[in-house]
Amino acid sequence: MSSFQVYIIQVSVGNHQWTVKHRYSDFHDLHEKLVSEKKIDKNLLPPKKIIGKNSKSLVEKRQKELEVYLQTLLLKFPVTSPKVLSHFLHFHLYVS
Repeated sequence: MSSFQVYIIQVSVGNHQWTVKHRYSDFHDLHEKLVSEKKIDKNLLPPKKIIGKNSKSLVEKRQKELEVYLQTLLLKFPVTSPKVLSHFLHFHLYVS
């Protein structure tokens, strides 16, 4: 039986805040697309860890790192986010 962690990330853009929920594999897929399409630094995404991946301390640490990752991406694309990032962040649900 396999288990996986879903990370709940708080996103802030201007005065708007919302949460997104994704697995690490979703972040990895996003990152791979951004690396190939937008030449994002491939070391920007926190590394995947196997041992103790569901320990509470690792989950909390990774969640903070993933929040920083997303905020860094938002700063890198201040005017127009790449479509794959906008979709990942559910902009279509929050931006009118």
